Amino acid sequence: MSFDPRLVDMVMRLRSRGISDASTLRAMELVPRKRFIAAELSERAYEEIALPIACGQQVSAPMTTALLVQMLALTDRSKVLEIGSGSGWMSGVMAQRARRVYAVERYVGLVEAAEDRLREFGIHNVEIRHGDGRYGWAGQAPFDRIVLGCAVRAVPQKVLDQLGPNGRLVAVVDGTLTLIERARKHLTEKEFVPLALPMIEAGKSKTL
Repeated sequence: MSFDPRLVDMVMRLRSRGISDASTLRAMELVPRKRFIAAELSERAYEEIALPIACGQQVSAPMTTALLVQMLALTDRSKVLEIGSGSGWMSGVMAQRARRVYAVERYVGLVEAAEDRLREFGIHNVEIRHGDGRYGWAGQAPFDRIVLGCAVRAVPQKVLDQLGPNGRLVAVVDGTLTLIERARKHLTEKEFVPLALPMIEAGKSKTL
């Protein structure tokens, strides 16, 4: 991978703003955001803004992605469920640290494009399914970690049910970055900072 000073600047900016997990920062270096957006937007790839992708969706700003990934506290044994893979960027970032990532995306066009990009990086521990994220991926449950790449008013019960023992779920719930942890049969919930993400959409697209 060639040296990109803008990518280095992005990582330094994230570190200065409180992203302290070295494995998260390293993963974001190894899987450059620029490779997951349209070529005409590449000059803005590392700016602290969400950028448009196909199907009317967007790739989250770097700080948003870094916060979600850092809060997951991934290990090389983590089995992850991602709701809303979009461009595949966060999937690829998490794949650098997790054992396996299972992602659900409602737009089949985004599934195909993300799979192509991940293959280009030689990332083979991500599996993306075309489906309705509100139902998770029951056939692969339970998961050690679950992350929602879209906002919700409340975490869907079917997704919560797929969180395994000692699992962590990270989501933007009612406008607030939220961590839900399962200890034995009990769930605890902690709220952190306000954070904006597009709201979850119902169903799965048949044409896009």
